[in-house]
Amino acid sequence: MKEKILQYIKENLEASPKEIATAFGISRQMVHRYLGKLQSDGVIAKIGRAPLVFYQYQDRKEGVPSTKSFTQLREEQAPYEELDFIEITVDGRYLKGKEAFEYWCQLRGLPISKTWDEYKKTLARYQLYYTNNYIDGTQKLRDTKAFEKIGLANLLYLDFYAIERFGKTKLGKLIHYGKQSQSKVLIQEIIQITKPVVEQLIKKFKVDAVGYIPPTLSREVQIMAELQRGYAIKLPHINITKVKGEIVVPQKALSKIRDRIINTKKGIVVAEKNNYKRVLLIDDAVGSGATMNETANKMIAKGVAKEVIGLAIVGSYKGFEVISEA
Repeated sequence: MKEKILQYIKENLEASPKEIATAFGISRQMVHRYLGKLQSDGVIAKIGRAPLVFYQYQDRKEGVPSTKSFTQLREEQAPYEELDFIEITVDGRYLKGKEAFEYWCQLRGLPISKTWDEYKKTLARYQLYYTNNYIDGTQKLRDTKAFEKIGLANLLYLDFYAIERFGKTKLGKLIHYGKQSQSKVLIQEIIQITKPVVEQLIKKFKVDAVGYIPPTLSREVQIMAELQRGYAIKLPHINITKVKGEIVVPQKALSKIRDRIINTKKGIVVAEKNNYKRVLLIDDAVGSGATMNETANKMIAKGVAKEVIGLAIVGSYKGFEVISEA
């Protein structure tokens, strides 16, 4: 029966448990038992979420590691400690820990134990840039010649967006896929990870108001709005709005820092009448820092804030020493 079900799925491209049960006249409980075995063999893959769940034939030529190969690797490799590593597969599966790292290595044809040792060494080098759970990118901002005036007293990141060789960090992946897929599940995970650090920074810097950089592109689920709701910071919120031109030009579409500065000057409006001593300005990701810095300049020029602390969930690593070592 197992082989018949596999052939049915292969011929029909995908099939639901209900469809299979009807086709073979067996109970759904029995269907799920066979499907579980086929998944373990690595010949089918589950797609979708309840109630719309289907099973597809897993073509080995597509280069997607199977569940069976993961099991074999765990038996062959020496055990290593749990790791905080995630991976979103090309078919939309969310893998964590060992399974995610093994998947990442398999796609690249890399030996797991050796690559794990290299990953730990790479993380150790980047760890040198962390202070109390955050990275201080202030000097990097000040060293950027394109800025006529630095409005941020500090520019902090909670993590790098990506690191050498291994690409996006855990928070980098969550930000990337959270925004692109508008996944509230991924965004909630970002909030869960970062909220305690945000609260610590508010106390550390004695912040008396917060502001959020508004999004440029319209999305049904806006990550900045979700962060604002999830953090639920009990302080006054600065009114910052994004004024859009006839053609919407997102910052990431601009390669030159001067263009990004102009984009912010023309597009960001600080519509606030109250005055605060120290404002925490929050964004999801920072590259050049142009948006955050120019927004801070406007706050200070209007007397909204005497000092602005910039905080990004993730930031660019360009300009840090570790990159020149790669």
